[in-house]
Amino acid sequence: MHARLQGGFSAEVFDDLASVEALWRGMEADAAVMGTPYQRFDWVSAFAAARPGADLQIVVLRDAGGRPRVLLPLVVAREGGVRVARVVGCKHANYHMPLFASREAAAMRPEDLIEHLRVFGCGAGIDVFALSHQPRFWDGAANPLGARAERAASDAYGLILGPDPESTVKRVFSGDARKKLRSKEKKLVEAFGPVACRRAGTAEEVRHYLSAFYEQKAQRFAAMGVANPYADPLIRAFLARGTALEPGTDPAIEVTALVATRTDRVFAVFAGAVDGQRYSGMMTSFDADPLVSRSSPGDILLHHLIADQTARGRRAFDLGVGEARYKASICDETIELGETTIPVTLRGHLFALRAVGTARLKRRIKRDPRLMALARRLRRRAVAPAAE
Repeated sequence: MHARLQGGFSAEVFDDLASVEALWRGMEADAAVMGTPYQRFDWVSAFAAARPGADLQIVVLRDAGGRPRVLLPLVVAREGGVRVARVVGCKHANYHMPLFASREAAAMRPEDLIEHLRVFGCGAGIDVFALSHQPRFWDGAANPLGARAERAASDAYGLILGPDPESTVKRVFSGDARKKLRSKEKKLVEAFGPVACRRAGTAEEVRHYLSAFYEQKAQRFAAMGVANPYADPLIRAFLARGTALEPGTDPAIEVTALVATRTDRVFAVFAGAVDGQRYSGMMTSFDADPLVSRSSPGDILLHHLIADQTARGRRAFDLGVGEARYKASICDETIELGETTIPVTLRGHLFALRAVGTARLKRRIKRDPRLMALARRLRRRAVAPAAE
C-alpha cells in the first residue's frame, strides 16, 4: 500500500517482515539512526513470530526524495468493535517510539507526523492509533509523538554509562553501598562457594537461565497472589526467540545471571533488550530461599551488570517502566513517558476519550499510596477464585 501525504511525504506499508527487513536493517545500521532497542528488527520479529496471524502494518514514511525517514511497526486488532493500531510489543516493550532515520528526521513538527498517520490510518481502515509509552525525549532529542501525549501512569528510569567500569560503578553506587554489596557477596560465597556474573553465551546457558527465571517468577507471583504472565506459552516462545544467539550479532534480548560456579545454581537473573548503545532492562528475578535472598542477589547482579555493560562500550542503561526502590537508588535520569492517542474515525474519538480517562485514573492511583494499596487488594481478590 502507498499513500501520498502532505509536504511531499508518502507512506509505504508492509504487511510482512521479510519484505521490509533489508530497509529496516539498513536504517538500523546508519550511525545517525534514533530509536530504542524495542524497535530493532530482531526484537520485533521475535515478538511477531510468537503471534502468527497478527495483522502487521509496518509503516515507512518517505520524504519527497524517497528517503525513508520514519519506520513505525504496528499491529492492528479489533477491540470492542474498534480497529486499534498499537506499536508491536504490547506490555513487554518499555518504549514504543518509532525508528527515526536521524535526529533531523525526528525534528519534524508533531502535528505533521500525527497528520501523516491519520491520513494513512484513514486509507487502512484504522479507527485509532493507541501509541503508549512514548518517551518525551530520547538521547536528548524530542520525540514528536511524545510532544502532546497524556502523561503516562509511570515513567522509566535510567543512567548514562562511562567512561570505564570502575568510575561508573563508583558514580552509581555510593561507597557505603559498595561496601554492603561486597559483604553480602562474601556471605553468599561462604554459603554456596564461588559465584560469578555470567552473560548467557550458549543456547544451553540461555535455557538454564530462563528456566531459573520462570521458576523464580512463579514462586514470586504465587506468594503475591497474582497471575503469572510468564506462564503464557506465547510469552515464553517470544523470549526463546528473542534470546536466541546468532553468530556475529547481539541477540535482541541479553540474559545475565548470578550463579554458583560449582553447582550452576542460579541466584538471580536479569534480561534486557539491547542495541549497540543501550541496555534496557525488561525483567528480573531472584531466588527467594532466605539463605540466598538475605544477600540481595539481585543487587549484586545489577552491580556486576552495569560494570559489564560499560566495559562492552554501551553508553546508556535503563531499568524500564515503573517505580521501585532499586531503580531510585541507582538511576540519575527520569525518562518521562506519555500516552499518545490519534483518533481517525468517530469510533476512534470515543475510544480516545476512554483511553485518556483511563490513563489519568491509572496515574492518580499510582501516585496515591492508599489507592495503590486498595488496587492491589482488589487484584488479589480477582485472581484468587481463578486459582482455586
